[in-house]
Amino acid sequence: MGMSSLKLLKYVLFFFNLIFWFCGCCILGLGIYLLIHSKFGVLFHNLPSLTLGNVLVIVGSVIMVVAFLGCMGSIKENKCLLMSFFILLLIILLAEVTLAILLFVYEQKLKEYVAEGLTKSIQRYNSDNSTKAAWDSIQSFLQCCGVNGTSDWTSGVPASCPKGSTVKGCYIQAKQWFHSNFLYIGITTICVCVIQVLGMSFALTLNCQIDKTSQALGL
Repeated sequence: MGMSSLKLLKYVLFFFNLIFWFCGCCILGLGIYLLIHSKFGVLFHNLPSLTLGNVLVIVGSVIMVVAFLGCMGSIKENKCLLMSFFILLLIILLAEVTLAILLFVYEQKLKEYVAEGLTKSIQRYNSDNSTKAAWDSIQSFLQCCGVNGTSDWTSGVPASCPKGSTVKGCYIQAKQWFHSNFLYIGITTICVCVIQVLGMSFALTLNCQIDKTSQALGL
């Protein structure tokens, strides 16, 4: 690999990260918008920070920081920034693998926690506007009613519940939605992991090539 290969590699890595930086900006902007105009609310009062807006703000910020390091490290041929980019990607990848393992090991406990949290949140439907907004959004989106069915609403079925005697509970409907889209979720997850591995490979290759070029030029 000569100087031309080095330039090609650094510009590929630069544009690769530039695209992800813009994606991070969009995700961050969407998260901020949801925080300001929150209509989803909080379902789990034990975890009040676990809202869609907060999650998107964190994810968007992380993507922007990592992509910025990748952009600047490649275009400036800065080994320190490139290695920081590589290490952050490695940490994120390991965190994703750890999370997947934990979700698999504690799957049953997670299901019980979600079901219990949803059941408790129904009791706050008429007293908490954020919980009311969250339930109305979920029931409208998934075309479901309550946790296990309309019988969960002891104080009266909300208007957001679809009409009909065969309406399913939101917990069951959410599981069915996940299973029906499992293939797409799996493909998306694999693609994200592959992109991360490619980014790490590009960063290491460019880092090694910078060393070789410096040695060849006697720097």
